[in-house]
Amino acid sequence: MLPYRSFSVHDPKERIIHSAEVCDRVVHQALVSTIEPLFEKFFIDDSFSCRLNKGSHAGVDRLNKFIKKVTKNGRTKAYVLKCDIRKFFDSIDHLILLKIIEKYVQDEKTIWLIKSIILGFEKSSGKGLPLGNVTSQLFGNIYMHVFDHYVKHNLKIKYYVRYCDDFVLVNTNKRYLEDLIPKMDNFLQKELLLKIHPNKISLRKVSQGIDFLGYVIFPHHKILRTSTKQRILKKWKSGLNEAQQNSYLGVLVHAKSFKIRQSLQIAKKA
Repeated sequence: MLPYRSFSVHDPKERIIHSAEVCDRVVHQALVSTIEPLFEKFFIDDSFSCRLNKGSHAGVDRLNKFIKKVTKNGRTKAYVLKCDIRKFFDSIDHLILLKIIEKYVQDEKTIWLIKSIILGFEKSSGKGLPLGNVTSQLFGNIYMHVFDHYVKHNLKIKYYVRYCDDFVLVNTNKRYLEDLIPKMDNFLQKELLLKIHPNKISLRKVSQGIDFLGYVIFPHHKILRTSTKQRILKKWKSGLNEAQQNSYLGVLVHAKSFKIRQSLQIAKKA
């Protein structure tokens, strides 16, 4: 096992972060810089999270674009199926991940380094990646790109967006989306030893608003999720430096947020 520094964060739920030592993090970053361009050639356009110009805002914008297209700008009824993977990073199988990587990386020294990083951490026997490593984000995308291609090329799903282990599909046919759930879950279990979280499957009309990555998306606008607004207000009132304030204001720019911006201005003056 490689040495890791462990600590918990609450944003909003508690997560245990395992961070490598500084010297190891430098190596991890160098490895990502070297192999990420290779995998970018094979990633689909509709996968987001820890990719250049493909952060959470880009993921929300892509889903919003798909919703507008499928609903014909709100004139047609449509549905969004949203799922996520149960204990994603804890469940990633080391041998399956290495097998996927070895299809694309042939250099023996690079493979040796990748094996050292992957096998140097376990959440359970032969499984798990540490949340605090930059390599884990890339490895997670590599692992899930197998599923991405199954969805796009085997299931022929046109309107699909994935952000890390959260994924959404848009269609006008509710029953069609319902029938996809066991197909996707069977593939995940068989090929990647992952499971769709049974309590986090959501199938909603677009008109009800789609909760995704901190926003609630409607055909003609986006608003912040209520819990996100409450968290921002709480942190703002607790005292933030200018950079932190600008970061939260940047989140608000992407949504219909006049009232909460007023509240923040009032809190700032108080």
